[in-house]
Amino acid sequence: MSVEDSSGAAAPRRAWSAEAALLLVSLFWLLTANAAFFRQALAGRALGDPSSWGFGLALAVALLALHFLVLGLLCHGRLLKPVAALLILVAAGGSHFIGTFGVYLDPSMLRNALRTDPAEARELIGPMLALHLGLQAVLPIGLLFWLPLRRRPFAKAALARALWLLGALVLLVAAVMIEFRPLSSLMRNQRELRYLITPANVLWSTGSVVAADLKGAARPRQPIGLDAAPGPRMSARTRPMRVVLVVGETARAANWGLNGHVRQTTPELAAVPGLINFPQTSSCGTNTEVSVPCMFAPVGRRDYDEDRIRGSESLLHVLSRAGVDVLWRDNQSGCKGVCDGLPSEEMVRLDPPGLCAEGRCLDEALLAGLDERLAQAQGSGVIVLHMLGNHGPSYFRRYPDRFGRFQPACQSDDLRQCDNAAIANAYDNALLYTDHVLATLIERLKAQAQSGRVDTAMIYLSDHGESLGESNLFLHGLPWAIAPQEQKRVPMVMWFSDGLARQEALDLDCLRRRAAQPATHDNLFHTMLGLLDVRTTLHEAPLDLLAACRRPAGAGQ
Repeated sequence: MSVEDSSGAAAPRRAWSAEAALLLVSLFWLLTANAAFFRQALAGRALGDPSSWGFGLALAVALLALHFLVLGLLCHGRLLKPVAALLILVAAGGSHFIGTFGVYLDPSMLRNALRTDPAEARELIGPMLALHLGLQAVLPIGLLFWLPLRRRPFAKAALARALWLLGALVLLVAAVMIEFRPLSSLMRNQRELRYLITPANVLWSTGSVVAADLKGAARPRQPIGLDAAPGPRMSARTRPMRVVLVVGETARAANWGLNGHVRQTTPELAAVPGLINFPQTSSCGTNTEVSVPCMFAPVGRRDYDEDRIRGSESLLHVLSRAGVDVLWRDNQSGCKGVCDGLPSEEMVRLDPPGLCAEGRCLDEALLAGLDERLAQAQGSGVIVLHMLGNHGPSYFRRYPDRFGRFQPACQSDDLRQCDNAAIANAYDNALLYTDHVLATLIERLKAQAQSGRVDTAMIYLSDHGESLGESNLFLHGLPWAIAPQEQKRVPMVMWFSDGLARQEALDLDCLRRRAAQPATHDNLFHTMLGLLDVRTTLHEAPLDLLAACRRPAGAGQ
């Protein structure tokens, strides 16, 4: 497009300097992509207080300068427009998910996003995302490519860029120093706020994840439990033993019927004799990428060290080293490294009849072929079932129609299309289905045990919880320090066959009393070692939920 001068001839469009164009992009991000940051940073400040305006202005100047520095360092020459366009797209996507679900784009959340499988990603893509990207990415990218940029000799361009970057750095430092006291207090007390600064949050977190993964890939997982060996109970067993460990997905304790939820979401489990429920259980993290490796590690949330956990073998490797048969069956997005090098199966690849479609399987697929495996069991073994469970936002896709008991249930992948009651109904319907899968599993384990062929046990423990609109938060993945209890409190239940309880000398009344006390993901590693009687110095008896509930040798059941 061109304009005409007084003679009627088309005049060329005014060429912009590269730095002016980058400043325009930075200003656009300030105005459109950081509403959540300013809302949180200015929360509790009076609108009529001049200091609030001064603090807000300092934050705006700092963010403008920060993002100009990012653009100025990354966007050069012929790559300026393509790189800037990519960053505009990243900023638009980041602001959509922050605004829609209330998430913080920290390294943990970015790791979770980068590990998302295609089926899960499709559920997060909808009309509202397309509209958001159209307004905050496509249109500004079109304007960016429409703007003519002034060409300059390399030396002159480099000098100009250096001066602009220096100016932006001085402006950033000045803005911080002018409001240093309130700003330092804010960042010290709410460190997670930096992960709302978009798109700097995405760039920083993605870089952190990539760097950590490259560092981890450069060295093998460190072996743990090299002293693991069968204990006397394992050696004395006269029948095979199978423990089925079910890793739940996104089930929260607040909606678990056995925990006293206002409506019964676990009617089948409630009718199972001998089931032991742990109503006060806390997770290690608020997303699968953190919680699954953590719950299979000897050190969990109490001494959390992400590099150590991801760089080491897991509980399953220790069990295998002691001669326990291990199998991971997955209906989610993989084992997150905890089953590396061990036998595993993906339900979507096995494709049990009538249970899989469009790259997803219902959780009953995890039970396919299980009876045959139990009938052929030898020695001690553990089978891990990794459920799809209540993974959002598409809760309505997690259960067959016959479990749609609570209505109206949200039938949209975009939670903004439903009210909170409909979202909760769909979520609770998915819990009803989880309840059915677990109760069916217990019936099969009980039948195998009653045949006299194998002793069996089942432990179910969800990886993390979920927000369903409380405080305008949805889904999960908030940083641990600020995550609400809905994302950190999870259900856990245990069931033991009569033969296994006798063989292990378990006092189940004692265990029921222990179940009324708080428990965490940290207990799982040590409880599994104790249950399977794997002896290793890694085992910490105080964290073994069964250790204090074993009868002395020779005592009656």
